Amino acid sequence: MNYAYKGKILISTPDISGDIFSRSVVLIIDHDESGSFGLILNKKNSKISTRFKSLFEFKIDVYDGGPVENDKVFFIIKGDKVTEDYSDITNEFYLTEDVENVIASVLTNKLSVNDFKIFSGYSGWSAGQLENEISNKVWTVVDVYNLDYTLPNDQTLWKSIMQNLGGEFLLWANSPEDISMN
Repeated sequence: MNYAYKGKILISTPDISGDIFSRSVVLIIDHDESGSFGLILNKKNSKISTRFKSLFEFKIDVYDGGPVENDKVFFIIKGDKVTEDYSDITNEFYLTEDVENVIASVLTNKLSVNDFKIFSGYSGWSAGQLENEISNKVWTVVDVYNLDYTLPNDQTLWKSIMQNLGGEFLLWANSPEDISMN
């Protein structure tokens, strides 16, 4: 079994389901024999973002990380560690659930709001499930993609990556949001 998806980007194949994974760009943060854990990078949640803005009095976007445990909050942070409770994603980025230290770091100007992204929930796959979905072409794995995970992203990210992949992906990139209208 291939456990090399950690750190890779998954691009969803367009479908007519219209669920949270439709036109999603997912960063796989962990992948091993027990399953996979990732975060959707391009699905802003305007309802939760508005609640966060009222709490902090500055604009901050919150993203739907996936359909699992939406009551949990995750942060991808770029740069210096602001907590001892983290997992490295790359040399430049790490993941934490340490809300208290992240908020304290923002309030004391140790962390800029431009250097992190907030996610509500996550995307999870049981053992072998992700491999099965990839073999059924639900996802395209992008091996190398230089992406700042903390940048604000929306649906244009999915289209941009599809266009960069070229070939048949250009057809998908230019397909309508509701592919049954095609």
